[in-house]
Amino acid sequence: MAGDPDAAAPASSGSGSASAASGEREVLGWLEFGEAARHLARDVVAADFTPDVIVAVARGGLVLAGAISYALDTKMCGSINVEFYTGVDERLPEPVLLPPTLDAPALAGKRVLVVDDVSDSGRTLALVRDLLAEVASEVRTVCLYSKPQTILEPDFTWKRTSQWITFPWSALPPVTRDAGQGDAS
Repeated sequence: MAGDPDAAAPASSGSGSASAASGEREVLGWLEFGEAARHLARDVVAADFTPDVIVAVARGGLVLAGAISYALDTKMCGSINVEFYTGVDERLPEPVLLPPTLDAPALAGKRVLVVDDVSDSGRTLALVRDLLAEVASEVRTVCLYSKPQTILEPDFTWKRTSQWITFPWSALPPVTRDAGQGDAS
């Protein structure tokens, strides 16, 4: 997607179109991420939805939520911590809310945009949407990616893929105190 950063994104996955089981992955780079975030922000505006608050599903949704909040000029932001995945294709039986918890009562009567990186099973996104819908006046969801098996198709999605996704913020191993650990260079 070279050229205009506001150009429309494709509706399906790009160059690597094999399954996750084959070891091939959908790889998202930083530049394409920036284009995707702008694309999603334009979709939200086109749907005539103006969120009062943007809530990131931590950790995967944090970077995208920041980008979308700037693109939409929405200054009220928060996050909710949910653990579900413990590794590649390894999950807990159910998504679990982790501390610190979001001040959900502060969202009373607000229009909320919930942001996550991917709706894989959709169970995390559904948990957060349902929790916030108890207090907010309206809740909509946005994800970079949606998978075919999701139980909750986000209101706004950039791409659909069945592949495992490598995001730019989690592509490298964690940085450690040991010299050279966690760095590619």
